[in-house]
Amino acid sequence: MFRIFGIAMRLFVVLLLVLAATTFMSGHWDAKAQTAKELRQKVNANTVTILSGNPNGTYLFIASDVAFVLDDGDNLRVLPVVGKGGAQNVRDLIYLRGIDMAIVRSDALAAFSGDPRYRNIGWQLRYVTRLYNEEMHIMARNDITSIDQLNGARVNLSDKGSGTQLTSQIIFSKLGIKPVEYNMGQRDGFEKLKAGELDATILVAGKPSGSWKSVEIDRSKYHILTVPWSEQLQAGYLPTKLTHDDYPNILEPGETVDTIAVGAVLASYNWAPDTDRYARIEKFVNSFFDNIGSFDTKARHPKWKEINIAADLAGWTRFGPAQAWLDANQQKLSQADNLKNEFGQFLTENVQANGELTDDQMQVLFSQFIAWRRDNPNAAGQQTAAN
Repeated sequence: MFRIFGIAMRLFVVLLLVLAATTFMSGHWDAKAQTAKELRQKVNANTVTILSGNPNGTYLFIASDVAFVLDDGDNLRVLPVVGKGGAQNVRDLIYLRGIDMAIVRSDALAAFSGDPRYRNIGWQLRYVTRLYNEEMHIMARNDITSIDQLNGARVNLSDKGSGTQLTSQIIFSKLGIKPVEYNMGQRDGFEKLKAGELDATILVAGKPSGSWKSVEIDRSKYHILTVPWSEQLQAGYLPTKLTHDDYPNILEPGETVDTIAVGAVLASYNWAPDTDRYARIEKFVNSFFDNIGSFDTKARHPKWKEINIAADLAGWTRFGPAQAWLDANQQKLSQADNLKNEFGQFLTENVQANGELTDDQMQVLFSQFIAWRRDNPNAAGQQTAAN
């Protein structure tokens, strides 16, 4: 009997140990699960996505720069997403799950306004800031000397849904030009051009474009075609130039080609203020604007030199927290005010205008001023000191 009692006691002790171990492990795993849950919530609450473009253009480099500058562990993460740009980025920003922001074109609202699928696009999209200018690049056979000669010609407008396709179609429509459209990447476009299967290939992207800067082209057979800033293009587009410094592999020293440019815009969906998505983008905006000066360095893309976060964008409504930051941080914009003072002096000394300048003309002159300021840093510094 004592033996049976001893066995029973040992079994009871073993049972207690098993129960204790189970309780301990349960608590241990519960703690781990709770920690993992908290980490998942923290990571997702502080991560935003930016839909960019492919390596042929500039969007991907700009979005990557943003991630490099702003990423702060789990406090804020920026995930660049490779996209097609242009029309596809607009569609994805509105309809694709998981996309917080996208780099799009300033002509996007006008381009989609007549499409019933985007009848509310002016309400659905908000802009954080205008980023920089994207230049139109047209490589054509040397016997094609005018953009009008692309009427009926075989022209590559880059990938379907790309920003190049969107803007090129708008511009050709405005000019009454109807090319035979082909759609392929820039490298394939150059090869087809060399093989005589295309008459021209087009890229609309911030200069210098990697795909154009690395191409080997026979200058005796092909050239960059001039795009005049005609009356039809003065609403929404700006005149600019491509230079030897941009493309030393294509243009001779001192050679320039006139072309036009369209604005690149960092846009977000118009989330309601009480949503998680709104809060995440608000956190991003505050960090982005607080650190805007960190982008104007040699380590970043040269297009950052063109950004002015306070610039308005005609036809668009700014994202609420972005406007709130600008309203609350006028002192932080003093550097921009100095730039405006320099610009005013530049206008006084270099421009003779009859009557009031239009917004488009002012933007053209500001682009020229930025180029002058970059090429004359000592003079720019003296003007700032004088102000």
